Amino acid sequence: MSETALQNKIRLAISSPNVRMFRNNVGQIGRVSFGLAVGSSDLIGFRTTTITPDMVGQQVAVFTALEVKTPVGKVSPQQQNFIDMVNRAGGIGAVVRSVDDATNLLF
Repeated sequence: MSETALQNKIRLAISSPNVRMFRNNVGQIGRVSFGLAVGSSDLIGFRTTTITPDMVGQQVAVFTALEVKTPVGKVSPQQQNFIDMVNRAGGIGAVVRSVDDATNLLF
Protein backbone atom coordinates (compact mmCIF):
# COMPACT_ATOMS: atom_id res chain seq x y z
CA MET A 1 0.00 0.00 0.00
CA SER A 2 1.30 3.48 -0.82
CA GLU A 3 1.81 6.17 1.83
CA THR A 4 -1.01 8.20 0.30
CA ALA A 5 -3.44 5.28 0.52
CA LEU A 6 -2.33 4.61 4.11
CA GLN A 7 -2.81 8.29 5.01
CA ASN A 8 -6.34 8.21 3.63
CA LYS A 9 -7.19 5.05 5.59
CA ILE A 10 -5.77 6.58 8.79
CA ARG A 11 -7.71 9.83 8.32
CA LEU A 12 -10.95 7.87 7.93
CA ALA A 13 -10.22 5.64 10.93
CA ILE A 14 -9.38 8.47 13.35
CA SER A 15 -12.14 10.82 12.25
CA SER A 16 -14.16 11.67 15.35
CA PRO A 17 -15.60 14.71 17.14
CA ASN A 18 -12.44 14.88 19.29
CA VAL A 19 -9.79 14.39 16.58
CA ARG A 20 -9.27 16.69 13.60
CA MET A 21 -6.39 15.94 11.26
CA PHE A 22 -5.50 17.69 8.01
CA ARG A 23 -3.21 16.63 5.16
CA ASN A 24 -0.01 18.69 5.16
CA ASN A 25 1.60 18.53 1.75
CA VAL A 26 5.22 19.67 2.02
CA GLY A 27 7.47 20.25 -0.92
CA GLN A 28 8.75 22.60 -3.54
CA ILE A 29 7.99 23.30 -7.17
CA GLY A 30 10.68 25.41 -8.69
CA ARG A 31 11.25 28.27 -6.26
CA VAL A 32 7.87 27.95 -4.57
CA SER A 33 7.80 26.05 -1.27
CA PHE A 34 4.59 24.79 0.28
CA GLY A 35 3.52 23.07 3.48
CA LEU A 36 3.89 23.94 7.14
CA ALA A 37 7.68 23.56 7.45
CA VAL A 38 10.52 21.37 6.21
CA GLY A 39 10.15 18.05 8.01
CA SER A 40 6.62 18.73 9.23
CA SER A 41 4.40 15.68 9.50
CA ASP A 42 1.97 14.35 6.90
CA LEU A 43 -1.09 14.78 9.10
CA ILE A 44 -1.40 17.86 11.32
CA GLY A 45 -4.25 18.72 13.64
CA PHE A 46 -5.43 18.26 17.19
CA ARG A 47 -7.01 15.92 19.68
CA THR A 48 -9.45 17.49 22.13
CA THR A 49 -8.63 16.63 25.74
CA THR A 50 -10.50 17.41 28.94
CA ILE A 51 -8.09 18.96 31.44
CA THR A 52 -7.46 19.01 35.21
CA PRO A 53 -10.17 18.48 37.85
CA ASP A 54 -10.19 22.15 38.88
CA MET A 55 -11.24 23.01 35.33
CA VAL A 56 -13.82 20.25 34.86
CA GLY A 57 -15.78 20.60 31.69
CA GLN A 58 -13.21 22.70 29.87
CA GLN A 59 -11.28 21.24 27.00
CA VAL A 60 -8.08 22.05 25.14
CA ALA A 61 -6.90 21.09 21.69
CA VAL A 62 -3.59 19.23 21.89
CA PHE A 63 -1.48 19.78 18.76
CA THR A 64 -0.97 16.47 16.98
CA ALA A 65 1.46 15.56 14.19
CA LEU A 66 1.48 12.12 12.56
CA GLU A 67 4.23 11.16 10.15
CA VAL A 68 2.77 8.35 8.04
CA LYS A 69 5.21 5.75 6.76
CA THR A 70 4.80 2.36 5.16
CA PRO A 71 6.28 -0.55 7.13
CA VAL A 72 9.61 -0.04 5.33
CA GLY A 73 9.47 3.76 4.97
CA LYS A 74 12.31 5.76 6.52
CA VAL A 75 11.91 8.88 8.66
CA SER A 76 14.22 11.72 7.64
CA PRO A 77 16.23 13.58 10.29
CA GLN A 78 14.08 16.70 9.64
CA GLN A 79 10.89 14.69 10.18
CA GLN A 80 12.22 13.19 13.42
CA ASN A 81 13.27 16.67 14.62
CA PHE A 82 9.74 17.96 13.99
CA ILE A 83 8.18 15.03 15.89
CA ASP A 84 10.62 15.53 18.79
CA MET A 85 9.84 19.28 18.92
CA VAL A 86 6.09 18.60 19.06
CA ASN A 87 6.54 16.10 21.92
CA ARG A 88 8.87 18.42 23.88
CA ALA A 89 6.26 21.18 23.63
CA GLY A 90 3.53 18.93 25.08
CA GLY A 91 1.89 17.88 21.84
CA ILE A 92 1.48 14.43 20.34
CA GLY A 93 4.03 13.60 17.67
CA ALA A 94 4.65 10.13 16.27
CA VAL A 95 5.49 7.99 13.29
CA VAL A 96 2.57 5.72 12.42
CA ARG A 97 2.86 2.78 10.07
CA SER A 98 -0.71 1.47 10.22
CA VAL A 99 -4.28 2.40 11.09
CA ASP A 100 -3.80 0.52 14.38
CA ASP A 101 -0.76 2.65 15.26
CA ALA A 102 -2.80 5.82 14.78
CA THR A 103 -5.91 4.66 16.64
CA ASN A 104 -3.87 3.26 19.55
CA LEU A 105 -2.08 6.59 19.85
CA LEU A 106 -5.15 8.82 19.72
CA PHE A 107 -7.88 6.80 21.48
